[in-house]
Amino acid sequence: MKGPLSTTAILLAGMYVFLKFILPLFTAPLPASLIYLYLVLTLSATMIFFTMSGSSLDSFMGPIGRFLAGTDVGGTAKTARLLVLIVFPLLVGWQTYTRLAPSDLPPAENRTIHPAPPGEFVGLSNPYPTNEQNIQEGKGIYAANCSPCHGPNFDGKGTAAPGFNPPPANFADPGTIAQLQESYLFWRIKKGGVGLPIEGMPWKSAMPRWEHELSDEKIWKVIIGEYDGAGQSPRTWEEEE
Repeated sequence: MKGPLSTTAILLAGMYVFLKFILPLFTAPLPASLIYLYLVLTLSATMIFFTMSGSSLDSFMGPIGRFLAGTDVGGTAKTARLLVLIVFPLLVGWQTYTRLAPSDLPPAENRTIHPAPPGEFVGLSNPYPTNEQNIQEGKGIYAANCSPCHGPNFDGKGTAAPGFNPPPANFADPGTIAQLQESYLFWRIKKGGVGLPIEGMPWKSAMPRWEHELSDEKIWKVIIGEYDGAGQSPRTWEEEE
């Protein structure tokens, strides 16, 4: 454990102590996932550095290989090797069992795909008629603001779509806007992903709050353009009845 291995261990321990205990004294604490990310990057950097040549590679990996193979190992090191070879599989098996074993805990509440909108949006109707002028105006607003994610063909395959999880909605799919009323679309466009109620969580929607960028008139008209472009019709109160 001399040389590169001890240097790497000391570097990782120092990085962890700094990020976990020292840095929070001067700024906000870092989330555990970010700390682990920094540790992985540090480990990757040290491994790259210590494996740049044949001699440094042997210095770094040689002790590990000899320890696992049992060569030149005796006394305390031999006992440690046996513990590693016995305890590590047991820990992996226990972790796997605890993750897959049936539990008597109640299941997590399922997410509602289309949660009910707030009362202020229920029953709203589009005040703008579906005519050619409003359709073209709505498609123009869509092209400028929505197509990078939802795609120029309204199929959720915009140029920015691969960067989002979950992906943008495919309006041409009969299971999306064809199942919804225009008032529902007005709510989702206006309030965005941050406006989802608790029953719609967890859902990492990247939909922005367009109420800060678009007026109500433009939102209603973009809805008209979306339905026409996707070849769908909005659900009506008559269908509900």
